Amino acid sequence: MPIVKAVIPAAGLGTRFLPATKAMPKEMLPVVDKPAIQYVVEEAVGAGLTDVLMITGRNKNALENHFDRNTELESVLERKGDDRRLREVHQSTHLANMHYVRQRDPMGLGHAVLRANMHVGWEPFAVLLGDDIIDEREDLLRRMIEVHDKQPASIVALQEVDPSQVHLYGIATVEHTEDEGVVRVTDLVEKPSADDAPSNLAVIGRYVLQPEIFDALEKTTPGSGGEIQLTDALKDLATSGAGGGVMGVVFKGLRYDTGDRLDYLKAIVRVASNREDLGPDFRSWLHEFIGSEGRL
Repeated sequence: MPIVKAVIPAAGLGTRFLPATKAMPKEMLPVVDKPAIQYVVEEAVGAGLTDVLMITGRNKNALENHFDRNTELESVLERKGDDRRLREVHQSTHLANMHYVRQRDPMGLGHAVLRANMHVGWEPFAVLLGDDIIDEREDLLRRMIEVHDKQPASIVALQEVDPSQVHLYGIATVEHTEDEGVVRVTDLVEKPSADDAPSNLAVIGRYVLQPEIFDALEKTTPGSGGEIQLTDALKDLATSGAGGGVMGVVFKGLRYDTGDRLDYLKAIVRVASNREDLGPDFRSWLHEFIGSEGRL
């Protein structure tokens, strides 16, 4: 069955960005001139996923508004003859078939994914976390879908992290396969200490999941942080082999973490530097700024 559905959990409170996120969803924080969440939806659409379900919470209406029409704004732009900005406004409106469901209680990523059960049904689907922006020149999600098509299983994206950072991620135990960059995941542990981590291969925010994940989530008890962890449900699939087990695609490309304030600033610099319209002037200014020891 072809994968056409994407689930984007977006119910978090964004406390690390307070007070900016007191009244605005963290997913709407701009990365240059687009909200972070739009990059994620565009990635899903670029991989061929046309049905997007967003898991939201309280005070997340701005997400729905962003992907809906704004007829008043469109009329103003039309009267001004501002075709470029009108096209940009239309782009977010027509990206995908958007759907929304609320996660009423903050019970973790696993619980958020479980909320997608009724919409997804019994078919494979992708999960994209809004905190991780994958550079648009990378084909990670498309590659994961290709691996799934070849050998149906739940697929996780893995990236090597510094051992000092393993306590921030789900960490995988893996076996190598004949397919370069593809591994079989035999075990997973959520946020281990550096001494207990089985590797430095961290699960990052892209998944292609078999529907058996819902059965696993239904019986998953709260784990780290008192939340229902998606990692724990994937561990169950990896050890039991249900739904074909769990495979991993090792990612070595560019990933921007917008869930951390410092990394968010780095993401803006990287994205702006790579833009054709802004990059040359911005990079030139950066050289001047760095040369003056950041005192311009």
